[in-house]
Amino acid sequence: MSAHERIDELVKNNDVVLFMKGSPLFPQCGFSSRAIAILDHLNVEFASVDVLQDQEIRQGIKEYSDWPTIPQLYVKGEFLGGSDIMMEMYEAGELQELVESQGLAKAG
Repeated sequence: MSAHERIDELVKNNDVVLFMKGSPLFPQCGFSSRAIAILDHLNVEFASVDVLQDQEIRQGIKEYSDWPTIPQLYVKGEFLGGSDIMMEMYEAGELQELVESQGLAKAG
């Protein structure tokens, strides 16, 4: 399976997936850390993919989205953007609206 196919599967099989450097417990860059903080604050369940563990995915995700940086957030198969876009959407209340409209917030 090619990196593109693996990425496609991850994006399509998870409501919310974050391609990041490191893991949610140990982010390896400030941007990934900020992305995790936003998702945690919104109480969203998400899959994460550590691009540092897989060079093919690390390069492939940039081609898949045509976006040069990591982290990258996908919601319901759609590429939303990186850390800066997430922050802008969060501050504008758009990310919260999207999460709620898609029923992605964890109960409780």
